[in-house]
Amino acid sequence: MQNQEQYNEEILPCVPDLSRTALRLARGTALADDLVQETLARAWQARASFRPGTNARAWTHRILFNTYINHYRKKKREREAMEELRGLSRMSAGAAHEGFGDEVAAALGALRPEFREAVELVDLGDFSYQDAADQLACPVGTVMSRLHRGRKRLRRALRSYAADQGVLRSAA
Repeated sequence: MQNQEQYNEEILPCVPDLSRTALRLARGTALADDLVQETLARAWQARASFRPGTNARAWTHRILFNTYINHYRKKKREREAMEELRGLSRMSAGAAHEGFGDEVAAALGALRPEFREAVELVDLGDFSYQDAADQLACPVGTVMSRLHRGRKRLRRALRSYAADQGVLRSAA
């Protein structure tokens, strides 16, 4: 395929069918639109390899499927990288409270897991609320609520320890 006119005659009639196939593959209009656009761009770039008069529908669909597979593999690699980062951050959060006294470590360990994770990520891991919400797969408001309740329970559990250490004046 040499020029724009031949491209328009052969490839553009395939667009509605490409759109339907992309919708079925992607299960969402935004990704489907991106796939069709990327397919048309790749078809334009590879127009020299297309022989006019052959099956343009099959050729464009092969490009669409390859584009979808590349997108799927990229997302899979991103998910694996995020899981690895989550594992590293959980290990570093655990290492962050190794320097605490036994009382503080015990109080932290006694918290319910959802409160402990929020406290470890935000207070010990220096994550923003949004980053913690992304890592815990919950809304930001939920992280803030869990953090408030976790801190409140830690404060209550460590009140006498803080007074003994001179951090807090004892109520006399």
